[in-house]
Amino acid sequence: MTKNKKIEVEGKEITILIEEGKDFSSLTDMLKAKDGDFFISDWLRNRNTVEYLGVWESVYNPDFNYGEFAIIKSQAGLNSYKLSVKEWIAKTNAIGLKAMAGRYGGTYAHPDIAFEFGM
Repeated sequence: MTKNKKIEVEGKEITILIEEGKDFSSLTDMLKAKDGDFFISDWLRNRNTVEYLGVWESVYNPDFNYGEFAIIKSQAGLNSYKLSVKEWIAKTNAIGLKAMAGRYGGTYAHPDIAFEFGM
């Protein structure tokens, strides 16, 4: 069962998705709280981000697809490269990020990944 709660960080509300006893922070809410033009897809294009996600998944996800990860990693950072959260999840069997549509839609991340995103 999925539930939501809200936390306040420096006066801004951030949604926390609780799924199977695990918390996932809303990266979408974190972006709303920040001024400027930045998108999650821009963050996913960064080679350092892809490497961090790969290490995180290799530690916590026994079903992580290393072959697809190697392909993504080789293309990360190129100007022409784009990657969505849904593509990342579908290609690598990732569990650290979630992309949801609907009323509580947005992009959610495990707290470790959300902290990395915030930095």
